[in-house]
Amino acid sequence: MDVDRLPGGLPAALEAILMVVDQPITARELAALTRRPLGQVTAQLASLAAEYEGKGGARPRGFALREVAGGWRIYSAAPFADVVAKFVLDGQSARLTQAALETLAIVAYRQPVTRGQISAIRGVNVDGVVRTLTTRGLIAELGSDEGSGALLYGTTAYFLERMGMSTLDELPPLAPHLPEFDALDSAIKESS
Repeated sequence: MDVDRLPGGLPAALEAILMVVDQPITARELAALTRRPLGQVTAQLASLAAEYEGKGGARPRGFALREVAGGWRIYSAAPFADVVAKFVLDGQSARLTQAALETLAIVAYRQPVTRGQISAIRGVNVDGVVRTLTTRGLIAELGSDEGSGALLYGTTAYFLERMGMSTLDELPPLAPHLPEFDALDSAIKESS
């Protein structure tokens, strides 16, 4: 298959693929699918992203092409967040609870972290909330703590994607306000 023979060539072929992916796709994967050099695909992705933003006199679009979580994906453009949120959230009951959001924040900032450490920070049992976040694919088991054998949890690539981030380094600075693990371990031992 020669993408240059298709209507719109490489840019249109990339758009067609990006319209159907359900998670970010790497430039390397796109290069393999279109049988084009990685550099050419990377340059075309950057060009499409700029075009969608309205750069170079192009009409700004209601969608944006962004590189997140190690790959590329089409998202709704930021200026339309309120309109899209209203559409998505009207009648939707599957939003995260306050407890789930708090637990997710603790995992994001303190990973890898055990359920006991999360419970010590929140002051409540978090078993059900951790199960919910795991089921939704926002956190995952990362192994077990060498000292206690407790399961360790961390965020997933899906979490990064949903947050619109490429790495956890993009989280706003908050971790200094959370207690150190030594204090948590002491609190856990005292409550046992």
